[in-house]
Amino acid sequence: MLKIQEIREIIKLIDQSSIEKFSYEVDGAKLELKKGNGQKASTIVETAPSIQQEIPAVPVPKIEEVIALQQEKPADLAAVQIEDPNLIKITSPMVGTFYSASSPDVPAYVQKGDSVKPEAIVCIVEAMKLFNEIEAEVSGEIVEILVKDGQLVEYGQPLFLVRAN
Repeated sequence: MLKIQEIREIIKLIDQSSIEKFSYEVDGAKLELKKGNGQKASTIVETAPSIQQEIPAVPVPKIEEVIALQQEKPADLAAVQIEDPNLIKITSPMVGTFYSASSPDVPAYVQKGDSVKPEAIVCIVEAMKLFNEIEAEVSGEIVEILVKDGQLVEYGQPLFLVRAN
């Protein structure tokens, strides 16, 4: 089965080329791209012989947009505050979107000043529609929350600073 990133790359390549129609089949899954009249490519994925699903083309950000987003990031608070040897960083185990609560209408898992235990859930990182609960893995007090709700996070990016007990 094709991964979403592979499909995005194929869409990008077809969109930039003069090819009007593209078909690819692997492991029973069929990918068919068609474009015409200056419109973006659309994707038809067939997972079984009788089921077809149309997926709109995924816009790929331009390199200038990615650079601009990276320049907007505030200075890394962890680098400034990590002087205290009792402060431990809770980092993101994956690339995804940070959520402080399980849904918008419930309180955040943790707030500044809260005590946590190793098995306590501190946030959710969503990656490809999978919501991954992140545990503290340390006992202590939340000193700082380094990211905002809904913010994209990178692998290894500090999310919280915890003062260990």
